[in-house]
Amino acid sequence: MDSAITLVFQLAILIFSVVIHEVSHGLSAYALGDPTAKYAGRLTLNPLKHLDPVGSFLVPLASFLLGGIIIGWAKPVPYNPYYLQVKNKDVGSAIVGVAGPAANILVALIFGLVVRSAEFWGPALGNASSALIAIMSSIALINLILAVFNLLPIPPLDGSKVLFSILPHQATALKMMLEQFGFVILLFFIIYFAHWILPVVAMLFRLITGINLAG
Repeated sequence: MDSAITLVFQLAILIFSVVIHEVSHGLSAYALGDPTAKYAGRLTLNPLKHLDPVGSFLVPLASFLLGGIIIGWAKPVPYNPYYLQVKNKDVGSAIVGVAGPAANILVALIFGLVVRSAEFWGPALGNASSALIAIMSSIALINLILAVFNLLPIPPLDGSKVLFSILPHQATALKMMLEQFGFVILLFFIIYFAHWILPVVAMLFRLITGINLAG
């Protein structure tokens, strides 16, 4: 029962986090002049507008049951790079792409720094403080996992938009290959190499919260 409760709890945090992630993509595109996400009704925190059956439920469930980190995603927010009011459309796409992970890092910072300051407010809450610290620590951790995972330079993850913005024009063949096989590469990475991001996540988590995951 404890593992079932943990799964439901982590899924709820994941859904909250991926919604913020996707809305941030849409808001950044809208700020740069692209109304596509707004017209699609995606500039909302309503999770029903964003959830993806595979990325928001099946993949997190599988990653949890396999004993790894909980990973997932929502339906990508649509945007049209040709509407972006920037000279370099690839740079505009990179800005839109980075907005999602940046929002997750901001959430992790907010909740993580509150955890770090628990010595000041914790005693006033008594026994309730440990439960609250656990909740906020989980929010910070899952948001850091999302940020680091999404910054991988594998399509359709956000890091690929950053990669494509700096690749020279001569690398068009590489870009096309990554776009064509990106999802297969991503699934391969999740199955065999997802644990590689754990040291980075653990370092960031310790830096923000002061908590050592290994401990």
